[in-house]
Amino acid sequence: MRNELLSPAEMAEADRLAIAAGPLDGYGLMQRAGEAVAAMVLARYPAAKKVHVLCGPGNNGGDGYVVARLLAEAGVDVELWAEGKQKPGSDAALASEACNLPVNHIGHCYPEAGDVVVDALYGAGLSKDISQHALAVSGVSSAERVPVISIDLPSGVSGETGQMRGHFDAAVTVTFARKKPGHLLMPGRRVCGEIIVADIGIPDSIIDQLKITTFENTPDLWLRWYFPRTAIDAHKYKRGHVAVFSGGSSATGAARLSALAAARTGAGAVTVLSPGNAMQVNAAHLTSIMLRKADTIEDIAEYLAERQPSAFVLGPGFGIGERARAFALRLLQQNRVYDYDRGIELWGIVLDADGLTSFRDNPDTLFEASHRALAPPLVFTPHEGEFARLFPDIARSKKQSKLAKARAAAQRANAVIVYKGADTVIAAPDGHAAINANGAPWLATAGSGDVLAGIIAGLLAQGMPPFKAACAGVWIHAEAGRRFGPGMIAEDLPLAIVPVLHELIENQPDLR
Repeated sequence: MRNELLSPAEMAEADRLAIAAGPLDGYGLMQRAGEAVAAMVLARYPAAKKVHVLCGPGNNGGDGYVVARLLAEAGVDVELWAEGKQKPGSDAALASEACNLPVNHIGHCYPEAGDVVVDALYGAGLSKDISQHALAVSGVSSAERVPVISIDLPSGVSGETGQMRGHFDAAVTVTFARKKPGHLLMPGRRVCGEIIVADIGIPDSIIDQLKITTFENTPDLWLRWYFPRTAIDAHKYKRGHVAVFSGGSSATGAARLSALAAARTGAGAVTVLSPGNAMQVNAAHLTSIMLRKADTIEDIAEYLAERQPSAFVLGPGFGIGERARAFALRLLQQNRVYDYDRGIELWGIVLDADGLTSFRDNPDTLFEASHRALAPPLVFTPHEGEFARLFPDIARSKKQSKLAKARAAAQRANAVIVYKGADTVIAAPDGHAAINANGAPWLATAGSGDVLAGIIAGLLAQGMPPFKAACAGVWIHAEAGRRFGPGMIAEDLPLAIVPVLHELIENQPDLR
């Protein structure tokens, strides 16, 4: 199954195109959906005392009527509960008419331990609070530890935003054709349980017609065509050179974490650009990482003329203020460099932490520099607070999802935005976006973001396009944290990414 994410509107269009193309009509698709859910219930819960099927008035409820009929035909004790009336002549009405079970009002549904609930009340497009009767069933199910199987999404969760207006806590969510953004965006992601994507007969060719620009961030998105491949004749500078700016003598660790992560990711050379007063501190901790003094704009200009590094990291532990702004704007004065032999760009800047916060009082200065025609590509890696400082109006929006906010910020800044969190969103200025889903709570530790910045820079330095480098960096970082597990600290991460990289390279498809 491919990794496109379909909004509710896009899913409705996929249904329409599939019905127009045939051979299945709308009722046929509904039959397939119900069959997939019923088969899952029979496989997972063969010993259920009773299955309560909750049906709403729309197509989600229509799926539920099919499920109830099929389970009853298989000999399962089924109770059917309804909320609302189907539109006469609709597919949901046909499914209701084909189901000969008695229909009860949902207000009298009280699941007990040993039962199973199938939530077919409302689908991905719900735009209002679920009813008090539905909330009551949800509460009883949780209290009695009754597993809930939700169709499409847990009722009350928006497929567009992941926001919840009352909700069911699903043990399993069965969706169709593709996942929706609401499956991966918080807080909805917390209540989806295991997500199963069922094939109901909508071919990939139909999805291709939709020109989808939102994806789940998995290796399929970037591994085959974009992930670095090391040539047999590679030398260290051909593998890319990353420069990381260090803070002062009492704030050097963050830059070293970024530098080590860039090196572990495959950059052939890494240099820490250090203030003079921090040279000794950095020198005492660096071996394979090079070190150079960089106190002034003139020092930066001289270094650029001599070394022409492929990527920069500015921000981790650097300090907030005029110096950070001046260094960032100086880098953005450089013209992007293109290696025509290899077909890759050799410039990229990752702005993180203090590098972002330094522009909070005048972000337009940064955005104007990034919009210059030949400015090097930028990647921003803000957490929630840093995002709000740089994009306060976007952050305050109550109507936009995290996905929409990241897209708006990327367009404004002309930068790839890595909007960090449990549901990290990566968005490009051209509108493409990805939502990450393999994160782990162990990554919520000081220094973790510095490592992420270094990983992304290491991939940029090896010629990976900025959006793909950011997506790959986020996934690798999260996967390393997930595999390491409890007890992880940021210092563990650069080495923890090594087995992840080995596995990716071993599984990298042949381009032939």
